[in-house]
Amino acid sequence: MEKLRAAYEIEFKYTLFPLHPETPEEGISLEKLFAGRSIDIAASQARLAKLMKEEGLPYNAERSMTYNSRLAQELAKWAETKPNGEAIHNALYEAYFVDGLNLALAESLLQVVRRLGLPEEEAREALLTRTFRDAVDQEWQRSREMGVTAVPTFVVGKRGLVGAQLYEELERLVVEGGASRLK
Repeated sequence: MEKLRAAYEIEFKYTLFPLHPETPEEGISLEKLFAGRSIDIAASQARLAKLMKEEGLPYNAERSMTYNSRLAQELAKWAETKPNGEAIHNALYEAYFVDGLNLALAESLLQVVRRLGLPEEEAREALLTRTFRDAVDQEWQRSREMGVTAVPTFVVGKRGLVGAQLYEELERLVVEGGASRLK
């Protein structure tokens, strides 16, 4: 996304999506999550690791658990109200996909807040009071209306791409969507 932002006149809008909202706070193993489906977890992780390496992005292919992301999404909506708060999205990605943090736990989320230098007590209060619950509910509704079924989903105009994509595919999407190259 940063590469696209540096090359094109585009604006990013994150829309939150309820990926496995039934996941308990303690998380579940990937084996249990994908049980009964014909998914080769090791092969999927190897594919993602390859894509991430090609794009210079960190990724831990040894990740074995998934966690409920609802509270992290509420934190993200809070962070977006702060100067430089959009950085929370990349920081949460790294916390989850690289560090393996349980993002359903407020203390894990506050670690991310501290790393970014965002106001920790404000974040704690937002998490405790669930101040951004309604905002996340609205985002989930918007994602349903857009027909989103997986993350990541990249949408430009009426066209979208689902899943981890090569830079060239994302670039084609934004160019076909009318983005102008920066001078």
